[in-house]
Amino acid sequence: MMGYACIAMENVIKVNKAAISLLMFAVCWTLFMFNPGEYINIASPDSIASDVGAVIEHHLGATATTLFFLMGAMTIVEVVDQNGGFHFVRDALSTKSKRTLLWRIAFMTFFLSAVLDNLTTSIVMIMVLRKLVKNASDRIIYASIVIIAANSGGAFSPIGDVTTIMLWNASLISAGNVIKELFLPSVASLLIPVLMMQFALKGDLEMAENKPLASSAEEFTSKQRKAIFAIGVGGLIFVPIFKSITHLPPFVGILLVLAVLWTVSEVFYADLSKKKDIDGMKKRVSNILTRIDMSTILFFLGILMAVACLEEIGVLAALGTWLNDMSNGNYYTVTGIIGVLSSIVDNVPLVAGCIGMYPLAPDGAMAVDGIFWQLLAYCAGVGGSILIIGSAAGVVVMGLEKISFGWYMKKITPAAFFGYLAGIIVYWLQTLLLF
Repeated sequence: MMGYACIAMENVIKVNKAAISLLMFAVCWTLFMFNPGEYINIASPDSIASDVGAVIEHHLGATATTLFFLMGAMTIVEVVDQNGGFHFVRDALSTKSKRTLLWRIAFMTFFLSAVLDNLTTSIVMIMVLRKLVKNASDRIIYASIVIIAANSGGAFSPIGDVTTIMLWNASLISAGNVIKELFLPSVASLLIPVLMMQFALKGDLEMAENKPLASSAEEFTSKQRKAIFAIGVGGLIFVPIFKSITHLPPFVGILLVLAVLWTVSEVFYADLSKKKDIDGMKKRVSNILTRIDMSTILFFLGILMAVACLEEIGVLAALGTWLNDMSNGNYYTVTGIIGVLSSIVDNVPLVAGCIGMYPLAPDGAMAVDGIFWQLLAYCAGVGGSILIIGSAAGVVVMGLEKISFGWYMKKITPAAFFGYLAGIIVYWLQTLLLF
């Protein structure tokens, strides 16, 4: 609990949450070593270290599938961005009307987030906004809708949010069903905030200076940039299809896409180097890999392995039983509470904890694609929009646009919360009428 509290108060204590999560990982498993025989079968006193090591390696293998998927996806998006693949976003958003821009930003972010991920999409959209909106007070309203739209778009896609990736990797949800069942609730969670927030914007925009995006690439031709975009984004869309065809873990598909994109970009650069001298070729994949945010990867490693320790000693099972008893087994109540908590505590440990707390059942709400897992994907993703610190997208946008916690809570939280509730109601109606 101390570790979770420190992660939630990262901006207050000024200690990176990756460091805290790694500390949690190491401390939890070290304490576990004092009496492992209470939780696992130890063959003999001499085999304690090897037996505990085998348990850790088992959990590390499950964790690694998520980490490799994230690293591959982050690299693919960075390659596309650095080589000018997102020029079309700025062109598609251009308008003079403030309200029209709000709607365009909302839906562009929503659908991009489903294909990329909510964190990367938020960064791309803020970069674009800085080229389109000069007034800072207007821009933070647009930036806030980026947070909500990114989290809503990520919730209905198996690759749009870390939590849906975790549930998908654990084979608790399938790509087709999560899209089919959570699309309408996710749209509802976006529409309500946009409808409420549009009244804060009136008139026409004061356009910002229209310079090229910082990530644009002048080296490649227009056709080559389009090819990079098609392979990168098309490949991300192909990953769920690859999994359904081969039944291999999703990280294999993402690494396949990265390998193809890497090969094609190397061919382009090889051809380019014959025509002109490029100093360092900084946008090659081998160089981009050095700029991947390893602190994020290490945070996920630490938190998932710490949660695995709690699962091993039975804490999560006991917590799940208590939460179930308190809510009288109402899955809407349980997941609704988890969603609100995800606006305070990072949703990654919450979802990881739920995976450990609630065992997969052969049928019913806890079966693959059951109501519980679908609601968990929605609530953990969309609930993070209620407070600005509730999601990775919110924290990043908060830093980029200097949005204060108090301003967001006063101006945006009510709209985000009503949108969150609207999505749950839509899901409930949907289960009654359609499925």
